[in-house]
Amino acid sequence: MPITETTPALTYSRSLRTLYFVRFVFAIIWVGIMFSAAAKATEPNALLTVLLIVYPLFDAGAVLWQLRADPDKQRSKTAEWINVVVSVAVAVAVGVSSSIAIPAALAVWGVWAIISGIPQLIAAIRNRKSGGQVAQMLSGGISVFAGSGFLIQGLQGNGAISGAAGYAALGAIFFLVSAIRLSIMLRKRAV
Repeated sequence: MPITETTPALTYSRSLRTLYFVRFVFAIIWVGIMFSAAAKATEPNALLTVLLIVYPLFDAGAVLWQLRADPDKQRSKTAEWINVVVSVAVAVAVGVSSSIAIPAALAVWGVWAIISGIPQLIAAIRNRKSGGQVAQMLSGGISVFAGSGFLIQGLQGNGAISGAAGYAALGAIFFLVSAIRLSIMLRKRAV
């Protein structure tokens, strides 16, 4: 009969696994809608604006979930709080910029990818003991590079907003990989 631990670290790993599955499902749905909306958009429109606002707000909510679940009340969580604040601010900024011009929205999205990628990388390094964090480390690092590309394209007045959907699709894959990795780790601990 398997032994079931209920240590704070194990509970946190389970919470992260659930969070990563939820983030994967949300991102896949968002990507599908975004690709469809972006393919038809040559000018800013309400659907694109809503989609571009919802994604960073969901990201902020997910980081808050992670903060609440973290059993280590002693360590600094500055990186995660920066991510929450930046994501909320970007939701507002991308809402405004997406109603002006698509390249402006892409530039703001790029700034967000850079600024949120760094705390994601830091949080993943800190959470590596919980398992499943290599994909999150890669995701944070890639976010910085992809964001730089979006920012440059947006500032040059070109680039397709569908790139944001591709970026989110890659993030979804990383969340799925982390969730699966945590599932395997949790199953091994239960035996």
